[in-house]
Amino acid sequence: MKKVMIFGTFDGLHPGHLDFFRQAKKLGDFLVVSVARDKVVPDFKRKPAMFSESERFDLVSSCKLVDKAVFGDESRNDFYKHVASEKPDVICLGYDQWAQEEDVRKNLDKVGLLKTQIFRLSPYKPQTHKSSKMKFGDWKKSL
Repeated sequence: MKKVMIFGTFDGLHPGHLDFFRQAKKLGDFLVVSVARDKVVPDFKRKPAMFSESERFDLVSSCKLVDKAVFGDESRNDFYKHVASEKPDVICLGYDQWAQEEDVRKNLDKVGLLKTQIFRLSPYKPQTHKSSKMKFGDWKKSL
């Protein structure tokens, strides 16, 4: 069984998240989704999540594409120990996630995940659905 792992805040599931899940699932047999803890969300998003970690976890867990949901680590210092505990064969990064493949590779090697493959996935409808680039009026037009 080939295990794939992805990471995110998942602050309200939307079609982009579902596309992320589908792309990742195509690279293996079992999808593990790591949901960011409330404590670390502001480090990545520069603001707190709208939904609590429990609510976000429940949403992700209820998605049929997800085989297992886990909470991420509460500190960025032990992030790769958290990944190593799941022993993924594949790690998928979202097109706009902060992590760089070279850094991920080095850190995976440090925790003994020498054979874990890393893939950067494609954006979902990048012309119309990149929230950090869209204005409210553009968002309304895409509905």
